[in-house]
Amino acid sequence: MEFDLEVDAVGMNCPLPILRTKKALATMQSGQILRIKATDAGAAHDFPAFAKQTGNELLSSTTEGDVLIFRMKRR
Repeated sequence: MEFDLEVDAVGMNCPLPILRTKKALATMQSGQILRIKATDAGAAHDFPAFAKQTGNELLSSTTEGDVLIFRMKRR
């Protein structure tokens, strides 16, 4: 799947994956897609809540081995 920017938060614990995502989204244009890779178990709950709170759209949430992959559309 296509994306414009990627955040690699593999090995990082909460709240770093969300903070890195927030920083990346701030550099993006509306409608662009951010791909996030994370291994923190809490990310599965954190990213849907973050998307709802910020108004960005969580397009997908998948797993590749131990890595959680999220795709988020910038509002």
